[in-house]
Amino acid sequence: MGILHTKLSKYNLPQQLMSAGLYPYFRVIESDQDTEVMINGKKVLMFGSNSYLGLTCHPKVKEAAKNAIDKYGTGCAGSRFLNGNLDIHMELEERLARLVNKEAALCYSTGFQVNQGVISCVAGRNDYVILDELDHASIIDGSRLTFAKVLKFAHNDMKDLERKLKLCEPDKIKLIVVDGIFSMEGDITKLPEIVRLSEKYNGSIMVDDAHALGVLGKNGSGTASHFGLTDKVDLIMGTFSKSMASIGGFIAADKTTINFIKHNSRSLMFSASMTPSSAASVLAAIEIMESEPERITRLMDLTEYARNRFRELGFDTGKSESPIIPLFIRDDIKALQMAQRLLEEGVFVNPVVSPAVSKEDCIIRISLMATHTYEQVDKAIEKITSVAKELDVFAYEGALNKNYL
Repeated sequence: MGILHTKLSKYNLPQQLMSAGLYPYFRVIESDQDTEVMINGKKVLMFGSNSYLGLTCHPKVKEAAKNAIDKYGTGCAGSRFLNGNLDIHMELEERLARLVNKEAALCYSTGFQVNQGVISCVAGRNDYVILDELDHASIIDGSRLTFAKVLKFAHNDMKDLERKLKLCEPDKIKLIVVDGIFSMEGDITKLPEIVRLSEKYNGSIMVDDAHALGVLGKNGSGTASHFGLTDKVDLIMGTFSKSMASIGGFIAADKTTINFIKHNSRSLMFSASMTPSSAASVLAAIEIMESEPERITRLMDLTEYARNRFRELGFDTGKSESPIIPLFIRDDIKALQMAQRLLEEGVFVNPVVSPAVSKEDCIIRISLMATHTYEQVDKAIEKITSVAKELDVFAYEGALNKNYL
């Protein structure tokens, strides 16, 4: 047995969780990604999906994907840089640029590749990349690939951001990279203050709108639009695996910036291009999103309703401002127990435990879709509250004595 195998064989945490009946990952879904899914032959309410607009099952999206396969086949057999650049990719990029009100856009096969490829190439040696400490893992990994100096500031703490900016040399690139909506906490980045500081210290801004696209801004165009600051944000990144009902990602900016990224981003140049069916799905999803703005309105109405009910019942939902609603459990084992018990009760939620977050911040992550009904939300809240009472996981001291249950 080699050294590699010997070392890796010592990793048995998943097996320990499986033995305890608490393993929460790779749960097998036997149906489409709708408000209800099939698991082990049973219907389960889905409150763990990122399909915020509920478009993964939309007939127009599925039809567009099928038509693209008929025309282009199932793949591109190469990278965008060489033989895998299709006219539908170009059409999608033009459409995305218009959506987020930038001069140009560039599509990648995944959102993770966007952050890896963009951050690693636009800031060079002696430049600076400045991150919110709760930025997505893809942003962290992208910063690890750059030769720039990487600084982190406390989550949404503008005083700490300014302290970090003061450390930077004035004549170097200072790229501030933040999530628009933070994927676990559900709060929104303080973009107006970031813009003010960026202008004061001659910085640049990149916003990851993975969870904000389709949720915030005019017609779901994202965080910068939400604040009316699109012209102040240098780079807007988005993914297709959430509101856009597909897979892939993009970066949007001015033409000069996109030209540089297109010819220097390794994760674009050396990866196969996104499939034709994926591109077609996104085009259809954008059309639906813009023609049916009531989807976003309903999503936010459902969000406010659910968040208010959770808070009234004694749950700590942190600073959530979006369809991502964290229920702070603050105990890894209880969070895992709660997710398992809820699955048994017919509700799918995602536990987020250490090391993804600190042990003190572990949560049950609830995410809403525009296609959820109020009856489904009420049923899920009833089940979640019952299991929370059973496991005694309420964060607010005395919550159980407030006649909420």
